Amino acid sequence: MPKLIRLYIIQVLTGFGLSALFVGALLWLNVANLWTLISGSDVAVVAVIMLVFFNGVVFAGVQFAISIMRMAEDDDTSGGKRERIRPQVPARVRVAAEAPKARSLRILNRR
Repeated sequence: MPKLIRLYIIQVLTGFGLSALFVGALLWLNVANLWTLISGSDVAVVAVIMLVFFNGVVFAGVQFAISIMRMAEDDDTSGGKRERIRPQVPARVRVAAEAPKARSLRILNRR
């Protein structure tokens, strides 16, 4: 099995394990009356399974992303000289204003 696939499977299992712990803590601490809501429902098992599954998808993705980003190597070749650049003052330019053409004045005066 390739190393990347093995890494992915391990991170997914870790993410779903963390999700089960998270949902257990949510229910045990009764956050937002979640335990009361689920225990009084006739579809409590489905609700808990959905909570674990959807949180597991998120936690597994985060686990895998963190493990991939930690594999990056430091690149010492980038950077440059880090010299300061003086801000340049914009040059002033004269622009001659032109008088409007006679035709455009006639159109404006008709209204």
